Formats: sequence, structure tokens, C-alpha cells
Amino acid sequence: MQNAGFLNVFAAHEFKNCKELDISNGGKALVISDFHMGAGKNDDLAENGDLLISLLEEYYFRGGWHLVLNGDIEEILRHSIEQIQKHWKKLFQIFDLFAGENRLYKTIGNHDEALLFSRSYPYPLYDLIKIETGVIPAFVFHGHQLSNIYSKYGRYIGALIRYIMKPLGLKNISSDRSPYRRFFAEKKAYAFSIKNNCLSIIGHTHRPLFESLGRFDFIKFEIERLCRDYPAMPEEERRIIEAEVLALTRELSKLKRKEKRDVLRHSIYGDELPIPCLFNSGSAIGKKGIHAIEISNQDIALVYWFAKGQEMSFINRGNYHVEKIDGTPYRRAVLNHDRLDYISARIKLLGNGEALPKP
Repeated sequence: MQNAGFLNVFAAHEFKNCKELDISNGGKALVISDFHMGAGKNDDLAENGDLLISLLEEYYFRGGWHLVLNGDIEEILRHSIEQIQKHWKKLFQIFDLFAGENRLYKTIGNHDEALLFSRSYPYPLYDLIKIETGVIPAFVFHGHQLSNIYSKYGRYIGALIRYIMKPLGLKNISSDRSPYRRFFAEKKAYAFSIKNNCLSIIGHTHRPLFESLGRFDFIKFEIERLCRDYPAMPEEERRIIEAEVLALTRELSKLKRKEKRDVLRHSIYGDELPIPCLFNSGSAIGKKGIHAIEISNQDIALVYWFAKGQEMSFINRGNYHVEKIDGTPYRRAVLNHDRLDYISARIKLLGNGEALPKP
């Protein structure tokens, strides 16, 4: 169902082709993005392809989930859609399963928007999906629409990938995956969410975000919380907190070395309390697994899928809920989780627009 009211709100931001998904009566949706499916050689998805196929078919399709593919699914800047469909036949068969039960929703990204001009492409394409939860609406869009570099130089970036990077055998590296550009793309998406009083779920930067926090910011808040709890805890609990703070501090140091110092001095939300309006599903081409966002009519979660023995190190240290797909080495961990009514209350109380960062 399309709603003229929300279509008008987003028209100025080039979100003109929108679709609504209503899960307010008990449905649940997976939001996942940035597959960058190729055709074999130098394929960004090659490492995680088997994992992706298993989790989509065995866990989400059989579990009755809606599938929201949030942009940059096919790498059209490098390959033709026919080449990609031939190489990833099994994955398209899974898409067909979801589509056959009206459970497939697909947005476009900057690497696959050429599909809009394909007459044979089998699935409807949208700029934005509105997920109606019954508590607070969630708007799903890829995120490149808010990036100045793509609005100004999109055609030149496409030519660079197709005619220089592809012949040289270089894998795809989005400019918005650099710390500097990633920060400002997310900041604009954050300001956009506040201005339009909505919960936004993006992709594009390949960095998972939950309640407007990346892992760097999340760790800082977690250390502060543990230090606040420490004085009132019994001796046994204190030893646990001491070990956790030490481990988190070490991880923070590692993250600092990966990011530019001038970017780390800032947060997406400036010096104010974070308004939990921005989420990012990460990508399916991570070196150690796949991130995604799960949302229902009651809660929202950032999840991490990985192969046993190949997970990120902090998974084994933290108190994460981990489950497995029977008969496979694949595991699902819930990294962050919160109730939508709590998120809605925080947005309402904090998002008055008086002390918010300018995009």
C-alpha cells in the first residue's frame, strides 16, 4: 500500500517510488543490504555466499520472515544482470521463494540502480520501504541518496568501477566506507531522520549501526555504564566488570587505529544525547560474517551471522545470545536488541529539534 502523505515527505530527497510493509499484526522483517553480487572473478560475495544462502533459506524463509533487500544487491557497475543471475542461480531461487509468497521487498542502491531500466528484471524496485510496526514507522532506504558525492559524481564513479577497477581485477571499495566519508554520510542520514521524525534503516556505508551508535560509540557508553555499576556490586561481580572493562578498552584502542583521529573526536549526534533514530544493516560482505537488522511489531535487533571458528573475537568474550542452523557451521548472534516502545519514547523526548547537529 502506498500513502500519499509519506510519499510527499520524501519526494524532495528523491524517494519518489515507495512501498509500505505492514507488520503491525505480528509480522517480522529482515533488512539486509550490500551483497555486491558479481559473476565469479573478484566477486565480493564469494566468501560469504554459502553462509548467506543458508541463513536466508533455512532461517528466514522457513521462519516466515519478510525479506527487505536494501540496495547494492547486484553489482551492476561491473557485470550484467544476466551474468549475475547465472552465477548466483541458487540465491535468485531463494528470492523467488520469498517473492512467491509476497514476502520480498527490494530497494535500489548506487551500484544496482541501473536495474530500473531493465525490462526483464523479475522483482519490483523501490526507493524506500516504509515498515509500519504499529509502534513507530521505520523507513528503509539505501542511503546513497543523501550523499553529495553520489548526487554530483555518480556517473563518474560508475565509470571508474566499470572501466578501470574491473579490468584491473580490483574488488569494490565504496568511497563511503572510508572513515571520513562514512561519518558524514551517516551524520546526514541521522539529521534527515530527526527532521522527518522517523526511524531510518540504511546500508551504503557497510558499517552496522544500532540506535545511532556504531561499535566505537557503543563501547564508550558500555564502559561508562560498567564503571557506574561497579561501586554497588559485590566482589565477584566487580571482578567480572574489571575484566570486561579491560577487554573493551583494548578493543577501543584497536578501533582507534583503524579510524581517522579527526573523525573519532565527533559522534554522529555531536555533543548531545544520542537520539535512537538511525540504524544500519551493515553488509553481507564482511571479512568475518554478515550483519543485518531484524524488526517486528515489538522490537528491533542488530544480528551477526558467522561460521563457527571464523567469528569476530568479541563474540566469545561477551554475553551474546548465539544460536545455530542445524547441520551447518553457521551461527547467529544478537549484538544489540531493544523494544520499539522504548525507542519511540526516547525519540519523542529527545528529538525536539532544538539542539541537534546540522547536516
